[in-house]
Amino acid sequence: MKATALIAGGSGGLGTAVVAEFLEGGWRVVVPWIVDSEVARLPSSENLQTVRADLFDPESAASAASVAAAEPAAPLRAVVNLVGGFAAGGRVHETPAEEFLQQLRLNLLPAYTIIQAALPHLIAAGGGAVLCVSSRAALRPFPGAAGYVTSKAAVLALVDALAVEYLRDKIRANAVIPSVIDTPANRAAQPGADYSNWVAPSRVARVIRFLCEDSSDAVSGAHVPVYGSA
Repeated sequence: MKATALIAGGSGGLGTAVVAEFLEGGWRVVVPWIVDSEVARLPSSENLQTVRADLFDPESAASAASVAAAEPAAPLRAVVNLVGGFAAGGRVHETPAEEFLQQLRLNLLPAYTIIQAALPHLIAAGGGAVLCVSSRAALRPFPGAAGYVTSKAAVLALVDALAVEYLRDKIRANAVIPSVIDTPANRAAQPGADYSNWVAPSRVARVIRFLCEDSSDAVSGAHVPVYGSA
């Protein structure tokens, strides 16, 4: 094992592909989880460790980061945040502030807590990578999703801030910007869509792994589109 990756949201539709990609690359992978049924989605591997953690709670996120950093032979070198979700609504004047804030909380707070918790360990390890997943909606908004659009744009802003703040610590921060990812949940939500234009989770996962490995050590502050054929 060369290093450890802490993958928040690793048991989700995109997450399982990302976990598999990192395991294939020889990483030790630590996945925080909160929903029992989701753990069964993860691949079986001696290099995979799961830890129960509520990433809306900074103390719980810190515990997960400590587990990820606990293997001296595989120091924590990457933190990947995939936690998030989408909720449709009306236009701004039709959408309660509470619903808007819920999207901000869901798509931004776990990213902040897990990255915040991991940063001291990355610094101690001599550097590493932070990777967040945003959405094409942050760049190409559509009606009825002001909370989602704003929160995913905020993820990009967070990445930009991290890239500047931790440059001297040799910590790189980047974001991938997928279009619609071809997951079971997205298919269920849009049963009449043309799935051939959606991007496969495995393709997004390959880009994420690249941005966390040493071969991309000159890249920081990037917003990388992963649109497939859409």
